Amino acid sequence: MNKQNIKPECPKCNHSGVVKSGIVNERQRYKCKSCNYNFSVTKIGKRIDSYYVVKALQLYIEGVSYREIERLLGVSHVSVMNWVKAHKVRQPLHNEYHPTYKVLSHKELMAFYANPENLKGAGMIVTELGDKYMLIRWERFRE
Repeated sequence: MNKQNIKPECPKCNHSGVVKSGIVNERQRYKCKSCNYNFSVTKIGKRIDSYYVVKALQLYIEGVSYREIERLLGVSHVSVMNWVKAHKVRQPLHNEYHPTYKVLSHKELMAFYANPENLKGAGMIVTELGDKYMLIRWERFRE
């Protein structure tokens, strides 16, 4: 079977009964027989792994800014903003606390936890960030 005879499924209803319906912007257009939806073949582009979407949303919830997330994960801050909007994520209000973060290797993280002074006076969370770990601490604002 050659590649030209392969027809895609409808992106709206997932029905396999589609017919060719012209060419738009040099791309084949199809029409679904089931729901009459017109669509073009999916474009080949860069797709971001869902791991990065989840990590970006976690960091956003923890109070890390869009630009900081961009620097940490290597994805556009605009993409992060779009994911926040698409998933309807809201940051909790942090009136008395502010987050600080460090990116540490496993060895550095163990050394950090070995010092009891590092564990006092702040809430913490550790999240995996590729082959490293991110330690986020909330410290109370001092007036």
